[in-house]
Amino acid sequence: MTDGRAWQGNWKARLYERVRERGYESLTAFAEARPAVPLYALAEELGKEDVVGVQVLSELLAEAEQRKQVTRFVRDVLVRMLAQSLPDGWPAVMDDANRFKVAKALGSWSAYTPETHQARADQVRAALRATPPPPGWRPLGPDDALLRTLLPDEEV
Repeated sequence: MTDGRAWQGNWKARLYERVRERGYESLTAFAEARPAVPLYALAEELGKEDVVGVQVLSELLAEAEQRKQVTRFVRDVLVRMLAQSLPDGWPAVMDDANRFKVAKALGSWSAYTPETHQARADQVRAALRATPPPPGWRPLGPDDALLRTLLPDEEV
C-alpha cells in the first residue's frame, strides 16, 4: 500500500477495532497468537489497505512499555525480523548473499529497537556474529532459549 490510507483518520482506533473484531483484547495478544510472523504480515492481516507494519510496531511497543515488557518486545521483533529475512533459519554457509540477509534482519531489528535497549541490541548483534547459532536455527518466539540467554528479562 502506497497511497497513505493507513495514516488517514484515527489509525490507532482502526487498528484496535480490527484486533477486537478478531477476538483479542490487545494487539500483543493478537501478535502472540502469530509468533514469528513478520510485522508486515500482521499489518496485512489487520487491513491490507489501511494498516502498515510500522503502526503495528509502534503500538506493540506502547503496550510493552505499559506492561513493562520492553525486553520481551525487543526479542519478539528480532524473531519477526529473522523470520522475514531468514525463513529457512540461520544459514549454514555465510556467503555474501547470506551475510546480506543476516545484516538486513539485524539492521532492521536494531532500527526498530527502542533507544533504552540499543546497547543491549548491539551486544546481541556482536554475539550472533562472533558465535553464530547452529545452522537452521529459527526462533519461534520471544521465549527462545538462545534469545533469552542473549537478552534476559531485566528491564532497563
